[in-house]
Amino acid sequence: MECVGTENGNKIDNTVSNHTKEEKSDFKEPSECKIPKTEISEVTESSNDEKKVDSTSELLDFKVVYNKNKHDVSAPSDSTVAELKKKLQGLLGVPESLQKLMYKGLLQDNQTLANVGITKGAKIMLVGSTLNDVLAVSSVTKQDVAELENPANTKEPLCRQKIHKKVLDKGVPEDAMPGIRNLKEGLPPVPLSGMLNKHGGKVRLTFKLENDQLWLSTKERTEKLPMGSIKSIVSEPIEGHEEYHIMGLQLGPTEASRYWVYWVPAQYIDAIKDAVLGKWQYF
Repeated sequence: MECVGTENGNKIDNTVSNHTKEEKSDFKEPSECKIPKTEISEVTESSNDEKKVDSTSELLDFKVVYNKNKHDVSAPSDSTVAELKKKLQGLLGVPESLQKLMYKGLLQDNQTLANVGITKGAKIMLVGSTLNDVLAVSSVTKQDVAELENPANTKEPLCRQKIHKKVLDKGVPEDAMPGIRNLKEGLPPVPLSGMLNKHGGKVRLTFKLENDQLWLSTKERTEKLPMGSIKSIVSEPIEGHEEYHIMGLQLGPTEASRYWVYWVPAQYIDAIKDAVLGKWQYF
């Protein structure tokens, strides 16, 4: 083993020194991390950008015209039409699903107020019906309510009660869909038509399951009812014509809130209840 002297007289083992150098050369510096660092300044800039986006939202004061009356409404410019409809439901009592908002054309639910060009002072037209309006088309009168609450009538079949008998006495409508007793069928691919309302007017039922709506159509108008607004459904066969039923849609808390439909084909009654109330309804 060779020893080498130093200026201080110390001896260093060259062999050990050489090994140490070789061992050091075997270690490699770690490569630079490829994941980009997120600097604090970048986070601050990002949050500032978000604040800038929020700061662009402006509170708009505009008017909504409904039934020839003007209503003052305020909403952020970045709120959607759907959010505005929800607000109007609380203010005016028109269900969201029954609303149509017009401003330079029909507004879509996913649009924002800013996107459709609504500014301060703008006028938006609301078209829609309250549930009270729907009931007015086929609701019962005070005299009818008194008859319904009569204990004698509560035990009497619907088809014998005076308020229903005056419609049924006109007979089966010529364009009524064929009815089949003692049979259950699913809803047909076409609307149910050829039925009558309390006033003897023609009624058509369209089930918009994709929108969770039931459309009640008469000659004058179409009411688009949310399925959830129908609390229950009552029905009874019509004596002498058991292939057809009288059906009442419960839209409010009392019997006066029922929308009556006559000459409903019996084979579709269960399917109607399933579609509107769900398969696990309780009777």
